[in-house]
Amino acid sequence: IFQMVKKEPKMKISKIKALFFDLDHTLWDFETNSALTFKELFKKYCIKIELSKFLEKYVPNNEFYWKLFRNGKIDKQTLRYKRLKVIFDKLNYEISDSLIDDISDDYIQMLPENNHLFNGAVEILEKLKQIYSLHIITNGFKDVQFFKLRNSGLISFFDTITDSSSVGKKKPHPDIFNFALSSAGVKAHESIMIGDSLEADVSGAMSVGMNAIHFQPLKIINSDKYVEINELSELNFLV
Repeated sequence: IFQMVKKEPKMKISKIKALFFDLDHTLWDFETNSALTFKELFKKYCIKIELSKFLEKYVPNNEFYWKLFRNGKIDKQTLRYKRLKVIFDKLNYEISDSLIDDISDDYIQMLPENNHLFNGAVEILEKLKQIYSLHIITNGFKDVQFFKLRNSGLISFFDTITDSSSVGKKKPHPDIFNFALSSAGVKAHESIMIGDSLEADVSGAMSVGMNAIHFQPLKIINSDKYVEINELSELNFLV
């Protein structure tokens, strides 16, 4: 595990007033909750596919279509349809478009009911809340993200919640970060963005002058421009 004490990040902790968190894949354990939701849906709709085989293909496919959506190349409906349709086709499973639409709608409704968080999420937020103002910046859909935060018990930790649908721009576009900073009433150099995406969270935040922490990087880069952590408990260096 990467040791924070060996890191000399280019950020002056004494100047930091606000911490901005991504939600999915950073605090809220998206993959675990998504898998549980699909398990329920497969049972409800009698989908005769081994869940592990489905998820093996679905997870990277979902990331692929989310990137297209984030970059403005597809709309929300295309994202919700294609991320399922492509996988059923690859698995040679015959399914109607109407059933795919039903599964997609139910998935969005049921997903926030599963609320597994990453290890140590609540504990570290309780500590950080005593020192900093805490905020969310998410590319997720507004209504879904609200229910995730509420149902998981996280919503009380955050002073502002900035979502891409309300701003009209998705991370890593500068507008969503500037909107969040303005809403929080802090300057970029007084803030840190914490998220799992090197492109959307880290690079996006740094482009407007924010400090950044990359959570659970697939490959440790040991950058001198941002901090890398594998566990939320490593944020204790901010306390």
